Amino acid sequence: MINMDFLFAGVRQTKVLVRGAGEMATGVAHRLHRSGFRVCLTEIAAPLAVRRAVSFCEAVYDGAMTVEGVTAVKIGSPEEIGGAWEKGEIPLFIDPANKVKDVLRPQVVVDAILAKRNIGTEICDAPLVLGLGPGFTANQDVHVVIETNRGHDLGRLIFQGQAEPDTGVPGVIGGYGIERVLRTPRAGVYHAVKMIGDAVAKGDIVANVDGAPMHAQINGVLRGLLRDGIVVMKNMKAGDIDPRGKRGACFTISDKARAIGGAVLEAILSQLPVRVS
Repeated sequence: MINMDFLFAGVRQTKVLVRGAGEMATGVAHRLHRSGFRVCLTEIAAPLAVRRAVSFCEAVYDGAMTVEGVTAVKIGSPEEIGGAWEKGEIPLFIDPANKVKDVLRPQVVVDAILAKRNIGTEICDAPLVLGLGPGFTANQDVHVVIETNRGHDLGRLIFQGQAEPDTGVPGVIGGYGIERVLRTPRAGVYHAVKMIGDAVAKGDIVANVDGAPMHAQINGVLRGLLRDGIVVMKNMKAGDIDPRGKRGACFTISDKARAIGGAVLEAILSQLPVRVS
């Protein structure tokens, strides 16, 4: 029987550890934070988010990152988590090995790294463990898998089996798929020429890698770009053009990230009371 005390009062005492702080993880953390959960994020030391304007992982570099009115702050130790919560902020801790879970003892762990494989999350990490996208098996290494592939099943909760396999093909937006993704022309040091939110035309130079230009393949606005000055490998995803041309969409959480965030919220509200009762 569902514990109603959890649903109405326990939410604000429920600790959720989200692994990753990129675009999709940010959509999850933002929705859970706004719903009253105590959210903590973990990241690697040098994240490579493309949709940086809507990714909490930028706090790794800048100390803090605000997305749609919610701020994530970089902390130096687990002891600082409570202080961030008291300020109404989301703490972000550099912890690729996920050791903070042993200190935090969260009720929920969400693997939102989207590595297309499991890189260390176990079903015993918390009373409820969720995995986003391919690489997880429900009821084996996580309790629930959440579908991340665009289409009819986006956001579906999977209780047995796995999500759809990675196709390697970007989802279609405004009639374009692979054409809207910008990739580095060579290995080297990446330098941005344009900025997120800029309008571009097909053929424009958006960035260069050690002088080799990276051209836009379609018209639109730059929804995402890598940070200037980082070292990249050849053919690395470095940018994202939105052919719909709406600049405001570059700075707000996407429909996909919102859908996945809603699915995580559904999983927690429907599954955690049963698992802790």
